Amino acid sequence: MQGAGLAEDARTDPGPAYRCGVVALLGLPNAGKSTLFNRLLGQKLAIVTPKPQTTRSRLLGIRTLERAQLLLLDTPGLHEGKGELHASMQRAAIAAAEDCDLGLLLIDSTKGWEPAHGVAAARLSRLRKPWLVVGTKGDLPRPERAIWPPREVRDGPPALLLSGQSGAGVRALLKTISALLPPGPPLRAPEELTDRPLRFLAGELVREAVFQQLREELPYAIAVEVDEYDETTRSDLVRIRANLLVRRSSQKSIVIGAGGERIRSIGTQARQEIERLVERKVHLELWVKVDAGWAQQRRRLEALGYV
Repeated sequence: MQGAGLAEDARTDPGPAYRCGVVALLGLPNAGKSTLFNRLLGQKLAIVTPKPQTTRSRLLGIRTLERAQLLLLDTPGLHEGKGELHASMQRAAIAAAEDCDLGLLLIDSTKGWEPAHGVAAARLSRLRKPWLVVGTKGDLPRPERAIWPPREVRDGPPALLLSGQSGAGVRALLKTISALLPPGPPLRAPEELTDRPLRFLAGELVREAVFQQLREELPYAIAVEVDEYDETTRSDLVRIRANLLVRRSSQKSIVIGAGGERIRSIGTQARQEIERLVERKVHLELWVKVDAGWAQQRRRLEALGYV
């Protein structure tokens, strides 16, 4: 997928000082990884909701600057859980740490350092990866116990405080990242934004609407399967048909809502977001299907794009 409005940053003939590398955003659920990812990218690519554990797989975003190309990896939050979906999410986060040239350990600055941060920091150190400590939500009040920078890293890597929401401090982070990446030419074309197909991104925007409109634990029981993504019938229109997969029949009726009101509302929100992404009109059809085992079957998770 190509990125709009990023090409002006690009350099087509990099000199010897050009830098390029993979940057992994790592942290606990709801630490602001996807918000910062979108801010670093300069465009919304990752879905963002107030609920933790929204991100289910690695997502690559490509930001090409004048003297550096950043291959950004948004990752699922580090957490304990049961089942194949949780295991797959943790494998994705660990693989990102193993594959990166630079790790960003994100810490919600309103909560401070937690034991899981120490586990992630130890892993990056064992892998001999350079890493930074990034405090997110720096625009929000911090309780006294949430000391910044955390005591645990005062003699360690650089610690930056910023806000992915407002953008404060992000320019300094981009400069620091660029300086720490290994020298080398860009690995992707300047106009590229991600390696994910629009089909997958459209499904994620449907799932974002599900998370924002359904309460409590129900969104975690839902997956989105894009059956059809057709942009061939008209140059100004994309036709999409997607299934919302639920685990139980009782959940199906909740997602549909009285008289189909809830599913229509989800569809309207998702369609508007997809239209912003693809810059075309979208005809979106949503169906709700029961698939009790979608979260427990690795092959099914692969087909859904979560592995």
